[in-house]
Amino acid sequence: ENYIAKVSDFGASRLVPSNKAQITTLVQGTLGYLDPEYFHTSQLTEKSDVYSFGVVLIELLTGLEAISFERPEHERNLCMYFVSVMKEERLLDIIDKRVLNDKSIEQLKEAANLARRCVRLKGEERPTMKEVASELEGLRTTQKHPWGIHDLPDEETEYLLHDSYGCGTSYDGSTSFSVGPDSMKNQVPFDIDGAR
Repeated sequence: ENYIAKVSDFGASRLVPSNKAQITTLVQGTLGYLDPEYFHTSQLTEKSDVYSFGVVLIELLTGLEAISFERPEHERNLCMYFVSVMKEERLLDIIDKRVLNDKSIEQLKEAANLARRCVRLKGEERPTMKEVASELEGLRTTQKHPWGIHDLPDEETEYLLHDSYGCGTSYDGSTSFSVGPDSMKNQVPFDIDGAR
């Protein structure tokens, strides 16, 4: 409600003593979010939290619930359905239309790939939560950076490129240099006799 994320069961692995074989009451009601390795090991780990977070990320990307018996059988488990759609390279078929636009496609693909890595069957193949947070922060930063926005006017883009590449600067006031997309066009010979 009001776009406020409410997350539960994360950190559950820290609440369970390692000598405890089963935690029946703690995992009730988390079908669809529970690490598949738990069914084999009866152990929750930090990578179990990564799996659960991956499911939440998939829900955010698709607008679908983790488990729904109202969907066709092959789509009931959102995580399995999402992974199969990703393998078939049909991501845009499952992405929620409310988050999809031409400017966001690359970021959505990166977020989807991250979610896919989070829900890998083997825990050791999943990223850590620190890596997940870092990647998500990188996506957020890219979106806010002016070069991450693809609809800048040409003159603004040219100005930004001109400033960042240092065009027109010089060494020793005598030899100028140019780097960047047009550096081959503006070739200037360098005196290499004075080099190391």
